[in-house]
Amino acid sequence: MIVTTNPATGEELARYELHDDAYVDAALSAAAKAQKAWRKKPVEERVRLLAAMARVLRAGKSRYAEMITREMGKPIVESEAEIEKCAYNCDFYAEHAAQHLADEAIASNATECAVVFDPLGVVLAIMPWNYPFWQFFRFAAPAFAAGNGAVLKHANNVPECALAIEEIMRQAGCPEGLFATLLIEPAKVAGIIADDRIAAVTLTGSTEVGAIVASQAGKALKKQVLELGGSDPFIVLADADLEEATSVAVKARYINVGQSCVNAKRFIVEESIADRFVALFCEKVANLKVGNPTEGDTNIGPMARENLMTGLHAQVEKTIAAGAELKLGGAPLDRPGYFYPPTVLDHVRPEMAAFCEETFGPVAAVIRVKDADEAVRLANQTEYGLGSAIWTGDVERARRLAHDIDAGAVFINGMVASDPRYPFGGIKRSGYGRELGVYGIREFVNIKTVWIGPAKAAQPVAKAPE
Repeated sequence: MIVTTNPATGEELARYELHDDAYVDAALSAAAKAQKAWRKKPVEERVRLLAAMARVLRAGKSRYAEMITREMGKPIVESEAEIEKCAYNCDFYAEHAAQHLADEAIASNATECAVVFDPLGVVLAIMPWNYPFWQFFRFAAPAFAAGNGAVLKHANNVPECALAIEEIMRQAGCPEGLFATLLIEPAKVAGIIADDRIAAVTLTGSTEVGAIVASQAGKALKKQVLELGGSDPFIVLADADLEEATSVAVKARYINVGQSCVNAKRFIVEESIADRFVALFCEKVANLKVGNPTEGDTNIGPMARENLMTGLHAQVEKTIAAGAELKLGGAPLDRPGYFYPPTVLDHVRPEMAAFCEETFGPVAAVIRVKDADEAVRLANQTEYGLGSAIWTGDVERARRLAHDIDAGAVFINGMVASDPRYPFGGIKRSGYGRELGVYGIREFVNIKTVWIGPAKAAQPVAKAPE
């Protein structure tokens, strides 16, 4: 039984029966069968499904956004934006998938040689609660366009969203069996990964869970894409536009109540401008409205679960005890639900929890450095390597520094964000593989060489003497 809770009130929302082994077995068989037919359809036909997915998402945007806010607490305006982003992603691949999957000619000694992109099969998608629609659709649109099928094991605090995704696929005209949502306990995942009907695995989640899934998939010799934790640096150099940098910093840290792998978490600021940065940043953070996530002017809703809130508070307390200065926030709010206020910690050092651990919630850590070289060194002093940002008036210098940052993305004078036009993913303990862009659509394909020699006419077969 899955029991869901409204994070804004702490009250029970609903109960869901788990799918039994027979249901899972039937879903895997149906997906494997449907994918064999789906892969034979031309990509121009497959992308019609994506365009239909976008239409269904937009038509139901209000209802789907309300589900997100109800189950995991995201402010409603951000939930609506999440649904629109899913639809945009589907539209993007509907337009560009044929180009991304087109055969690529290779010069060789053959009469003809090309690389072709064939689907792998059925992909198990293990998805998190923080962007319950986006995390799935950013994988699904390119995967289905490439000819794959999928089964979804979603986080168990967002089953209404998980079942709604299945509804969306059905309404969009997805071939019967090609996709299914599985309501199962995490202990069942290992058996599904090992099942011969599953060709590959994609996971967005914690580094700890990623390591477990990678081990299970590796044992089965199955392709994986892992998008895991992050402790993104937001570097602000002395020549940066502080008004712009602090405005973006607030959004970069506190969007989705700070519960994103690519939220900016460590604000690494040159000493000469640090006091001014902290003053401006705190002034803008203080203007964020904490409240009911269903109200359109709310910026900060509840955290998704009580244990996430208490874990984050423990990190804040450890960091303060180690010598950091609390500027704003710093304790759970005395109200129903799992509300933690926007918090700012100044004078954070590398040995402190808010620096060396991932803070998955509305807490910003400010680290002061003497120059750009120290900023880059501390930016890289983490086990993670997902996104990063550099703020400076000298773009040419930023281009050079970008090559020294250990991350899957470097945004110069901007906020790290995922977008279907360019690849997304990390290095180190932030995972491997890429989603989105041309690289994302080619993750779950067989990159196959087809070499063709000169054709020769068949020789007539000599008759045996009579």
